[in-house]
Amino acid sequence: MVSFLLSIVALIIGYFVYGKIVEKVFGADDSIETPAVRLEDGVDFVPLPEWKIFLIQFLNIAGLGPIFGAIAGAMWGPVAFLWIVFGCIFAGAVHDYFSGMLSVRHNGASIAEVVGQYLGNGFKQFMRVFSVVLLILVGVVFVKGPASILNNLTGIDITILLYCIFAYYLIATVVPVDKLIGKIYPIFGICLLIMAIGVAGAMVFGGVHIPEIALKSMHPKAESNPLYPLLFITIACGAISGFHATQSPLMARCITKESQGRRIFYGSMIAEGIVALIWAAAAMSFFGGVDGLAGAMSVKGHNAAWVVNEVCNTWLGRVGGFLAVLGVVAAPITSGDTAFRSARLTIADSLNFKQSAIKNRFVISIPLFAIGFALTKVNFTIIWRYFGWSNQTLATIVLWTAAMYLVHKGKNFWMAAVPATFMSAVCITFIANAKIGFKLPMSISLPLGIGGAILALVLFLGAAKKVQAKVNGNKAA
Repeated sequence: MVSFLLSIVALIIGYFVYGKIVEKVFGADDSIETPAVRLEDGVDFVPLPEWKIFLIQFLNIAGLGPIFGAIAGAMWGPVAFLWIVFGCIFAGAVHDYFSGMLSVRHNGASIAEVVGQYLGNGFKQFMRVFSVVLLILVGVVFVKGPASILNNLTGIDITILLYCIFAYYLIATVVPVDKLIGKIYPIFGICLLIMAIGVAGAMVFGGVHIPEIALKSMHPKAESNPLYPLLFITIACGAISGFHATQSPLMARCITKESQGRRIFYGSMIAEGIVALIWAAAAMSFFGGVDGLAGAMSVKGHNAAWVVNEVCNTWLGRVGGFLAVLGVVAAPITSGDTAFRSARLTIADSLNFKQSAIKNRFVISIPLFAIGFALTKVNFTIIWRYFGWSNQTLATIVLWTAAMYLVHKGKNFWMAAVPATFMSAVCITFIANAKIGFKLPMSISLPLGIGGAILALVLFLGAAKKVQAKVNGNKAA
């Protein structure tokens, strides 16, 4: 229990202390008009109240990520708390803040355009394709999951449910952001927070035993599931997730002051970290420890939605049961539609195709949904296994982008370069070792990961030196 409580306190302190440092280094300036004010179009660029933006951003980046990922990550034991805390404060929240604020500084641009601004045209073209593919996959999975659950609950044919969810997605993707997302999503965001707070209260005041942090893996199959790098891939939302970088530009087009960025982008990531901590602790304690969790998950086919349902119904009663169903159905749907909305904006930005006219929004959205619906008919389980690695690779690229931005501004780039180097090592080690990758032994994969990360840092420092020389030359001139 002590480790759990201290971890939550650490996240809160991280927000107030390190969050302010990040904001100061970036240089938030309220004298600069934000895109929501300067480019207001009544569709995507719409000023919204700060509290609404926070809850929408929280729901967009969270969904079921910090719940399902944390439950899976709890299989390694309470050492997961450390990754959630340090990853969230020094990597995830930094990533989210810069992905949001760099979008603000570049007219609400999608993440691919921001990356291209600082890492070059090659990275921009890669990110345009990479991010759209990732967003479509997220959207499709967040159609099939809720449709399957609703099919089990209601008996309605799953094809009909797929049509209904896709119809809703299409509406949410093309209507102005304040008409649907701005009205409904804050409510769902509050529900997700209430569910987490209720579970935390049940543990703290119910005398539940939460294991204390131990610097070791407790995974029942530790040999085939090494703590490093698997834990750092498994717990993405709640620590660091590249998907967030695709979502932050949505709200970057709605904030009215740059000073709101720390509360909205850094703050929502800290809130997600707290949710992840709560569910990691709940998963371990509800089943009497890591072994109990592993046994239950094995019997239930590693179905995290079943864990959510069991915990909420047992600890929170009828209210908890309602919140559980709401969480496993509404939360993924609200992440899925914003994934498609982000895909629309990414394509529009790359083509410089204005989205103020509704027919222009349909021109991009209809083909996207046609592809998405076709993918629901395909068993792409194998492809989806790459999502965790792809997600963290995207986050790594965004961190390198943030570091290069700081180089251009003559600021301390190490706050982004250090987590970027670490995540480079994680991603390279994972894809080298994993069954979905090159299946190399860890004795080879680990040196490859470390060597690749060092190489990435050396290349970055070389490019940074050239940028600094150019900047200094321009100042001298």
